[in-house]
Order: sequence, then C-alpha cells, then structure tokens
Amino acid sequence: MKAVIVCVSVSHGSTRHVADTMAQVLGAKVVRPEEADLVELAGADLVGFGSGVFYGRLHPRLTDFVRALPARPGRAFVFATSGLPEMPLAPFTRPLVQLLRGKGFEVDGRFSCRAFDTWTPFKVVGGINKQRPNDGDLAAAQAFAEHLRNRERPVA
Repeated sequence: MKAVIVCVSVSHGSTRHVADTMAQVLGAKVVRPEEADLVELAGADLVGFGSGVFYGRLHPRLTDFVRALPARPGRAFVFATSGLPEMPLAPFTRPLVQLLRGKGFEVDGRFSCRAFDTWTPFKVVGGINKQRPNDGDLAAAQAFAEHLRNRERPVA
C-alpha cells in the first residue's frame, strides 16, 4: 500500500509526532501541504490529512490545501491534536471530512488526541497537557493506523 500523510504541525511538534507514528505503521511519507506532490497524492492508496486545532478548527494551511485539490476518488483519513477534547456535537475534524468527501474521497476514519497547548488562556499557567501526546496516545494512533492498513482494498 502506498500512503502519504499531509500534516501541519506548528506549535510544539505534537501533530508531527502523531503523524510520524502513523507513518511508521503505514509506510507513509509525511509532508507539509507546501511540499505535497499532487501526482504522488493521486497515486497513493491512502492519504492522511492532519493538523493541530486552532480556535476550534484545523489549521487553515491544511484546509486551504484540501480545498485546492482536484476532485478524485480515493481513501483518506483525518487526524488532529488539541488541548481540549473533540466535542461530539461539533467535532473539529468534521468540516475537513465533509470537504474531502466533496472531493470524492472515502474517509475511512478520524483520530484525535490531546496535546500540549499554550493557547492564550492556558499560557498563564504554562500550558495544559504538558506530557501529551503520551505513550498511550501514540499507541492509540498506532492502533488507528493498523486498522487503516488492515482495511486495504484488494486490487479490482
């Protein structure tokens, strides 16, 4: 299986750490949106899209990149790291999932975990989730990637 992960990790490297963990399982290349090769993405069996959460949304560099992608069928997944948990009624991954589906992707899953966050209100106390993502979070990311890898579609 050929996989590529498009990742925006800007604050503390947490999202990149999660992406690298998933990439090891999937044998994937991890790239920033600015480095992504559209031909390589089109040839991938699975494409992951992830970022940290900023003001309740995934990073605009990631969502702008997906908006600019040409429509095409394919498999994708979405992941995020955040200081606060994803809310069931307003998940921060949902808009990107919907955008990808509108581009023709079959979204096989979403993953999120807590991460070190120094957003303004938390900066006063030195941030929250200082030890995250931790071993448990990375094990969950690995298990998620294993599930994606095991769902690989046979060649028709």
